[in-house]
Amino acid sequence: MSRLKIPFLFLISLFLIFLFKIVDFQNVVKAETESEKIERLSREIQEYENKILKLKTQANTLFNQIAQFDAQIRLTTLKISQTEEKIHLLGGRIDQLETSLQTLTKAYTSRVIKTYKMARLNEPLIFLVSLPDLNTAVTSFHYLQKIQESDRDLLIRLEKAQTVYEDERIQQEELQAKLEEQKRVLGSQKSAKALLLEQTKNDEKKYQELLARARAEYEAIQAIIAGKGQEEEVGKVSQGQRIASIIQGPSCNSSGTHLHFIISQNGATQNPFNYLKSGIDYENCSGSSCGSSDGDPFNPNGSWDWPIIPKIKFSQGYGSTWAIKNTWVGKIYSFHNGIDINSDSSSEVKAVQSGTLYRGSYSGSGGCRLKYVRVDHDNSDLDSYYLHINY
Repeated sequence: MSRLKIPFLFLISLFLIFLFKIVDFQNVVKAETESEKIERLSREIQEYENKILKLKTQANTLFNQIAQFDAQIRLTTLKISQTEEKIHLLGGRIDQLETSLQTLTKAYTSRVIKTYKMARLNEPLIFLVSLPDLNTAVTSFHYLQKIQESDRDLLIRLEKAQTVYEDERIQQEELQAKLEEQKRVLGSQKSAKALLLEQTKNDEKKYQELLARARAEYEAIQAIIAGKGQEEEVGKVSQGQRIASIIQGPSCNSSGTHLHFIISQNGATQNPFNYLKSGIDYENCSGSSCGSSDGDPFNPNGSWDWPIIPKIKFSQGYGSTWAIKNTWVGKIYSFHNGIDINSDSSSEVKAVQSGTLYRGSYSGSGGCRLKYVRVDHDNSDLDSYYLHINY
């Protein structure tokens, strides 16, 4: 092997290390440019978060509610842009890392083979005596050591690059999932604003009427669960027996046809899905639209028959619901204590378990009398309530 070939390979090694450092530097420069965009978006996001907090302290008017929707939509749009910038920045780094990894892996593999052939590291005497003179042997051995040091450095950088690459790939997947969720939220916010405008016809009076009706319903239901309704005992009923019928159309404290179904245990409401059986035919209309992916979870896992005949039209779930998070309903209450359901097949309401039937009503601030029926279940401390019904 000639004297020139060993230094040449050494220079190739140094060149590869230098090239890798250049790629790192380019990443830093690019990151600084795109980081400025991300930082600007962060400032705008903070501004809109402060604006929303300020709007929430102001009078509860239709104008204010629409302004909140607009601010929330703008805020979510900014968050989407920020996430997209992060994904773009990360994607550029990942692409460059992938190219660098391929180059380094190929170079390192090639260099290991050449170094082995040159040196036969496990047979150093053979390597030395194969050279024409002592001066060449010393020089060659010196360069060989430098090459081996460069190889080790390349290997360390390669391993680090692989670790960074995998970490950033995971981060990219997490950002992509976050982006999809932000887009879903944006769709919900736009739908909620459109629903409000449809319900109110951009009329302040109609908006205040909606709030008053919802407030009266909430107060009445809370009073009924607390035992403040006027009730009369009807007698024993069996599971599946007809006990009432759903009122069709708007009624006292209700804007439309539905059964508000509640399970209570010693005065504390329970999630009805823990008792109602699964495998039922249903349509989920609890989100921005029927069949949308942003609705409340429909996850019954009990053994009871349903109080109405399927197909079930599910319009609001138990707990912190889509309506609470995205519509004016959240101005009235923060927790939905039952589920809202309806059936296109029949208005008939049935007892979900055998027990004692009570018919009741409650007159609250809404100026009307809210009817309901209650079943005190046999052999348990559970009661089921059925509201927005006739008996």
